[in-house]
Amino acid sequence: MKVVVAHNRYREAIPSGENVIVDTEIEQLRAAGLSVVPFQRSSDSIEGMSVAQKALLPVSPMLGVTAQRDLAALIETERPDVLHLHNPYPLLSPRVIRTAHRYQIPVVQTVHNYRQVCSSGLYFRDGHNCHDCRGKVLGWPAITNKCYRGSAAQSAIMATTLAVHRPTWRSVERYIALTDKIAAHLISYGIPAERIVIKPNGLPDPGQPEPLGDGFLYGARLSAEKGLGLLLDAWRQHPDGSLGPLRIAGDGELRHLAEQAAADRSDVTYLGPLDRAGMTAARQAAAVVVAVPTWEDVLPTVILEAMASGRPVLGTAVGGVPYLIGDGPEAAGWLAAPEVSALAAALPVARAGAMAMAVGARERYLRHFHPDVLTKRLIDIYAGMAAART
Repeated sequence: MKVVVAHNRYREAIPSGENVIVDTEIEQLRAAGLSVVPFQRSSDSIEGMSVAQKALLPVSPMLGVTAQRDLAALIETERPDVLHLHNPYPLLSPRVIRTAHRYQIPVVQTVHNYRQVCSSGLYFRDGHNCHDCRGKVLGWPAITNKCYRGSAAQSAIMATTLAVHRPTWRSVERYIALTDKIAAHLISYGIPAERIVIKPNGLPDPGQPEPLGDGFLYGARLSAEKGLGLLLDAWRQHPDGSLGPLRIAGDGELRHLAEQAAADRSDVTYLGPLDRAGMTAARQAAAVVVAVPTWEDVLPTVILEAMASGRPVLGTAVGGVPYLIGDGPEAAGWLAAPEVSALAAALPVARAGAMAMAVGARERYLRHFHPDVLTKRLIDIYAGMAAART
C-alpha cells in the first residue's frame, strides 16, 4: 500500500508537537512495511521566497496553486492508494483534497485543531475560550478580532477560506479525531459520525524509564493559552523551595514571565528553548511534568512524551488532557481545574505522589499510545479506504 502524507510544517524555531507526530507516524508506517511518500511544505520557506511569490501568499490558504500543480504531478507519478492530510495551512490549502479526488484518491485527515471553524484553530482569544464563529457562514468575529496572525486582512482571508472550503472538508472520506472532544467538534460541523474514527497520536517507545528526578518540568510554547501565567501564579502560593525545583523550557511571547520568575525565586529555572535531546534530559531530571493549558488543547505531545518516559503529569481538565491522563486505576497523573487555587492545591499532591504514579504513567502509554497499538489501527483505516475505492 502506498500513502501520500501531506503536511505544511510549522516553523522549526517554535517547537511543534504536530511536526513531531507527523515525522514519527511516517517512520512507524515505513517500519510496518508501507510505502510512504511525503508531500510537505515548510513555513520556514516563506522567508526565502521571491517578491512575486510573497505577493501570492495571502491567497495560498484558499488556493495553494503551486501546491496543487506539484501534488497532481506526484499523484500521476506515484499512483498512491490514499492521501493522508495533516495541516494544510498556509502553503498547501484544503484544495489538496479536491486535487486528490480529481484522481479518485480517497483522503483521510487527522484533525489536530479546530481550524475547520476557528481561524486561529484554537477556540481561544484574548485570554479566554471562544466559540463566536461556530455556526456562522462567515466568521466575522475572527475578522473584527484579528484572530489570524493579529491582522484583520489575513483574518478575512482565512475566514473566507474556511467558508469556501466547507464543502471540501465535508467531502473527506475519513476523519481521524484525536479524542472524543474532536469527534464532537466534527459532528457539530456536519461530519457524519460514521466517517469519524477516534485514534490518538502515539510516540516511539524511548525504552525503560530512568529513575525519577526531582521537581516539576513545564515544557511548552510560552504563550497565554499554554498556561504559563496560571502555573506561575499557582507556584507563588507556596514558599520558595517547598515544592522542589520548577524548570521551564520553551520560548514565546511570555518569555519575560519565565525570566522574571527565575530572577525572583531560587526554585525556578528558565532553561530557554530546548531541542529534543535537551527536552529528554530535562524530563529525566524531573519527577512530574506539568501540562496546564487554559485553551481546549487537543492532544498535548508533552503529555505523551512524559508518560512514555514514566513521568506522571499534572494537567488542567481541558480539551484532550483528561483523555490522555485518564482516571481511576489507569490514571497517569492528576487533573485540576484551570484556576490558580485548584492548581496550587494540586502541586503538593503531585509532588508527594510522583513515585507511586510513575509506574501507572508508563503502563498507560504502553496500553494506549504505543506504536504497536496505534500504527496497526492507522493501517486498518487506510486498508478500509483503499478497499472501498476498488
